[in-house]
Amino acid sequence: MKRILIVEDDMVSRKFLSKFLSRYGDCDLVVDGLEAIDAYLLALKERLPYELICLDVMMPKIDGIRVLKTIRDLEKQNGINENDACKIIMTTVLGETQIVQSAFDYGCNAYASKPIDMVKMTAVLEKIGFIEAVV
Repeated sequence: MKRILIVEDDMVSRKFLSKFLSRYGDCDLVVDGLEAIDAYLLALKERLPYELICLDVMMPKIDGIRVLKTIRDLEKQNGINENDACKIIMTTVLGETQIVQSAFDYGCNAYASKPIDMVKMTAVLEKIGFIEAVV
């Protein structure tokens, strides 16, 4: 079973993503950037890495862009190559191209705008290779 981390401070979005993504793997839920980094480090330590992280951009304590950068730095430090790195989808209500561009610069795999649309999210999961395309 694949492991998924949902990082979302909004309860409605968190529940929606959890319900939607639970068909693809086991979901862990955290509410801020600090918890996200802790969960990621614990998963690394237990050798049960996350294969997908849905990461909100705007969050308390540490924003999603800094969490993304931290996770990618930790992957490098632990010798995790690009093929084995977790897939990271940034989620946000912000359509600001500068924020989206910096997320891609730091290594996110995809971007999904809120409110999350199940059809679009499924297409994103297929595009990044997390799930098989349904024919």
